[in-house]
Amino acid sequence: MARSADVVVIGGGLHGCSTALHLALRGLRPILVEKDYAGRHASGVNAGGVRQLARHLAEIPLSIASMGLWEKIEELVGDDCGFESHGTVLVAENEEEMAGFRARVEDLRLKGFTHEELIDRAELKRLVPAVADHCPGGVVSRRDGAADPFRTTQAFRRRAIEKGAEVLEGVTVTGLARAGSVWRVETSIGPIEAPKLVNAAGAWADRIAAALGEPVAMDVIAPMLMVTSRLPAFIEPVVILRGRKLSFKQLDNGTVVIGGGHLAVPYRDENRTVIDWAKLAISARTVWELFPAMRAATIVRAWAGIEARMPDDIPVVGPSATSEGVFHQFGFSAHGFQLGPATGAVMAELVATGATNTPIDGLGIGRFKR
Repeated sequence: MARSADVVVIGGGLHGCSTALHLALRGLRPILVEKDYAGRHASGVNAGGVRQLARHLAEIPLSIASMGLWEKIEELVGDDCGFESHGTVLVAENEEEMAGFRARVEDLRLKGFTHEELIDRAELKRLVPAVADHCPGGVVSRRDGAADPFRTTQAFRRRAIEKGAEVLEGVTVTGLARAGSVWRVETSIGPIEAPKLVNAAGAWADRIAAALGEPVAMDVIAPMLMVTSRLPAFIEPVVILRGRKLSFKQLDNGTVVIGGGHLAVPYRDENRTVIDWAKLAISARTVWELFPAMRAATIVRAWAGIEARMPDDIPVVGPSATSEGVFHQFGFSAHGFQLGPATGAVMAELVATGATNTPIDGLGIGRFKR
């Protein structure tokens, strides 16, 4: 016999777990299906940045809504998720970059967004004393911060189960079909039937979309991270660059996590990645030049997680353009961690009511229709 549910959520990353939780909070009975375990890929191994800063305009309302949930994350999931709010600083390395940042902040103000604040050299040095002296300033989002990604994903998973969701790990989806008014999801342990379906399958979501007749040109990527030996505390905010690829934060134990977008080689069907050490060396050189205090540190570990990137670097969030009762939630393009709490709430709202009060214009899958 087929299992039955109100909603089947495919994918057990942070976004799938968040959606399952918010569906359960609305009184629905979701079943979440994950082929590995919750947080196995991007959700469990990313840099943990919780930032509103430097987002695409189409993502900003979702990011602002998510920030409100991050600030009461323990109330939502029963765990503080290691969340700390010391701000995120985007460093300008020269006057040309500074001029571009100034233009962006002014444009955001005209659109009613005030979370990004231009800062001069003195304020940059106050916030990030260890930064190189040649940097003329930057932008800060003061409510931003960072959290523990794997701990966060597991907290959403646990709370979803507590509220009535069923989570099936180690279970593979093998087929989809519409059967009358319900979707029949074939899996490695038997079928599941539900009137609604959420595609939160991360780097495998394009295959589900293609099976529904709406293929997308999604890339499979593997952003790399590395962590250093322990150093005396010297920085609180998360630091990012735009001209060169870098994200940079110091953990409570003194180690420094370095990322920013350099990519490993992903083999999604083998669940593995191959590190590109030459590109990691570029990140290390950037840190060397920007933070002289780091020159005595050693790299102790590097890793990469498999995830999905869309051609326009923003996610697909919203209803299917071809299939009744199907909703997409994927393609977060290496910056989806902060969006997880609110995206789950938005998806649950869409599933339950057919609409959402959070603007998600520009994120629909229809933008890729040829």
